[in-house]
Amino acid sequence: MKYQPLKYIYKATENPEASTLLLLHGTGGDENDLLPLAKNFGSHFNILSVRGNVLEHGMPRFFRRLGMGVFDEKDVEFRTHELVSFLKDTAKNEGFDTTKIIALGYSNGANIAGAILVHYPNLLHGAILFRPMLPYQQMPFFKTDKNVNVFISSGKLDTMVSNSEIDMYTSLLKKGNFIVEHHRLNTGHNLKEEDISLAAKWTQKLF
Repeated sequence: MKYQPLKYIYKATENPEASTLLLLHGTGGDENDLLPLAKNFGSHFNILSVRGNVLEHGMPRFFRRLGMGVFDEKDVEFRTHELVSFLKDTAKNEGFDTTKIIALGYSNGANIAGAILVHYPNLLHGAILFRPMLPYQQMPFFKTDKNVNVFISSGKLDTMVSNSEIDMYTSLLKKGNFIVEHHRLNTGHNLKEEDISLAAKWTQKLF
C-alpha cells in the first residue's frame, strides 16, 4: 500500500519558532472536531488538525480495528508511518518545525499518537493522550533519548479500557524514559472540562 495524503486544517502563528499542536480526533470525528479545544492552550501554537484516513461504517478513524477494543495491529503500524510521513511533508509545505510537535489526541487519536511514541520515540516534543489504550497487545520495546513529556487522562468508569491497562501503559512509558503525568478522573470515556483544564495547565507549565 502507498501512503495517502491526509486532509487537514493548518493555522499558523506569526512566530516562526512556534511549537505546533497536532490535533487527532476520536472515532467519527474529523479535522474540525478538536479545533474548539485549541483555544484553551493559548494562541502561541501553530495548529495542525488532521482527519484519519480509515472509514469504519462511514466514520473516520486513524487505523482499522477488528472489533471493539481489538486493533488491526498491522494497520496501526502502517498508518503510524503514513501519519509521520505526512507530518514531515506538511512541515516542509507549511513551514513548521518537526522537532516542536505536541500531539493532542482523544481516544482513537490518542492511540495513533501513542503508536508514534512507540515507533518514533524521539519525534514528538510532547503528547497529550485523552482516554488512550495500549496501541499493541504485546508492546514492543521503545525508548526516547529526549525529555519527552506525556500527559494522560483516563476515566475511572471508562468501560473501554481498564485501569490496569492504563497503569501498564504509564509504566511502559516511564521505562522508556518518557516523563509522564497521569490523571485518573471520576468519569467514563467522554471528555470533561477537567481534562482540558488539567492538560492546559500542564502545557502552559512545559511549553
